[in-house]
Amino acid sequence: MSRIQATFDTLKSQGRKALIPYVMSGFPQADITPELMHRLVAAGADVIELGVPFSDPMADGPVIQKAGEAALRLGIGTAQVLDMVRRFREQDAHTPVVLMGYANPVESYNLRHGPGAFVRDASVAGVDGMLIVDYPPEECADFAAELRAHQMDLIFLLAPTSTDERMAQVAQVASGYVYYVSLKGVTGAGHLDTDAVEAMLPRIRQHVTIPVGVGFGIRDAATATAVGKVADAVVIGTKLIQLLESGPASQSLPAVESFMRDIRQALDSM
Repeated sequence: MSRIQATFDTLKSQGRKALIPYVMSGFPQADITPELMHRLVAAGADVIELGVPFSDPMADGPVIQKAGEAALRLGIGTAQVLDMVRRFREQDAHTPVVLMGYANPVESYNLRHGPGAFVRDASVAGVDGMLIVDYPPEECADFAAELRAHQMDLIFLLAPTSTDERMAQVAQVASGYVYYVSLKGVTGAGHLDTDAVEAMLPRIRQHVTIPVGVGFGIRDAATATAVGKVADAVVIGTKLIQLLESGPASQSLPAVESFMRDIRQALDSM
């Protein structure tokens, strides 16, 4: 059983919803990420999604894209991201970590280090799951099996435009959880329609039996609570990036921690 599945099983037994923050590796400073991850856990995070910087992030809105570009300028690549996870694992052996990114860094890493090197090294570092935005489910059976052999999960995005056929394809290879993108467009775009989310979740669950997390557009306790009433997990990214870029670490890290505690309290009080 993966750490992700164990975490969701525990939360379900407690009647609680998962809180999943997304942060960009190496942003806003190259060495800040392990400390930031620990602060997120202290504030109530159940799973952490860690962005892998990439130069052409097609699903990312301007806020997260800017964070990724800043991390790239600081020299953050796949090897550095794996080292951040290793450092986090020195003090935390329990909180699942999901790498979220794109195919190019994965395949480039394997070209440099040999076939299967990315999954092998990610497993050794302590990664629990992968969300590769541009890996289509119909081409991922082998990759999913490789991850499962290392006790890791392959996580997929679903969107308002996803067909029943696509949901069924995702259900065949996904594990851990699926991530429902609640808005059309890129991260940080638009206004979250919680009624539309509530209407979509039963349709997704006709095909997908693993937990469903919802993200894109969740910016405060009210929207987090509305989503938490129908989803298994709430995913928050853009708002955290905005808080991190709002000032020096001495101010932004406490602001992130305070925001997360408010979201955690709201979810637990439902």
